Amino acid sequence: MQRGSNRLSVHKDDEMKHELQELMRSGRPTRAEEWYDPEPGADDDPAVTTGPVAPLGAVGEAEALRFELARHLGRTPFPARRGALLHALHQVHAPDRLIELAAELPEDRVFRTVQEVVAGLGLHPTT
Repeated sequence: MQRGSNRLSVHKDDEMKHELQELMRSGRPTRAEEWYDPEPGADDDPAVTTGPVAPLGAVGEAEALRFELARHLGRTPFPARRGALLHALHQVHAPDRLIELAAELPEDRVFRTVQEVVAGLGLHPTT
């Protein structure tokens, strides 16, 4: 028999989980007071972590693309060829625009870093 510091019995704990389950699935705030709810993002907030992939030729596009690729790929697939990068992007459900850009990479080259992937697309960071 397990003796922990739990104040509630297993049955009471399951009952409370069942009561809260509908509230959690409701899709509306679960707080009693409205001012406890977090505010949604403003229209003029910068898109730091969820921003769209910049179009080719945009200012700072190489940096934005490198950031997006690094965010979705991490360190795991490197060094890799185009096929491995495409597979890794599909696995993490990357945006279609990133997958389309990765499909344009040369097949015969091995990429060791995200920076090499961006350079393989013909983009170079602005200084």
